[in-house]
Amino acid sequence: MIRKANLNDLREIKKLTEACAKALQQQNIFQWNERYPSLEKLKKDIEKQELYIFEEENMIISIIVLTSKMDDVYRNINWLSKTGNNLYVHRLATHPEFWGKGYARKMMDFAEEFAKNKNFTSIRLDTFSKNIRNQKFYEARAYTKLGDVYFPHKNEYPFHCYEKLLANSFNAN
Repeated sequence: MIRKANLNDLREIKKLTEACAKALQQQNIFQWNERYPSLEKLKKDIEKQELYIFEEENMIISIIVLTSKMDDVYRNINWLSKTGNNLYVHRLATHPEFWGKGYARKMMDFAEEFAKNKNFTSIRLDTFSKNIRNQKFYEARAYTKLGDVYFPHKNEYPFHCYEKLLANSFNAN
């Protein structure tokens, strides 16, 4: 079941992101660390009602943040669509015990359905340049790689930006 997270979920969500960071680091993918995503960041996601969880048998298996707010770091990307009516995906994560079982796909299916239902023009996201698996995942879902952004507090390597136009969008550039 996918539902909005609440503050009672915060500790379990943080444990999930920590498990992901550790598992990725074991694969030499230093996308997340002890500072990101922080407990405060996750708490704000919940308070803004933008964090969704996939829960099964009272266990949080996967998370995703869906927001219409564009981070400043994206301003220099030459997006496929006009900025203003876009859904941004952040912090998609599945507990490592459940990797490869289709939960990220289910979360992105949810995000795309959410975006269509709310009449967003497109979905935008970024993924770490060293995470080849994620890049293939988004490209297989028809996301177009458009450019790079840097998050100095996260990593020295770039994050690739992707966008997918939705079927109901008619205002592409």
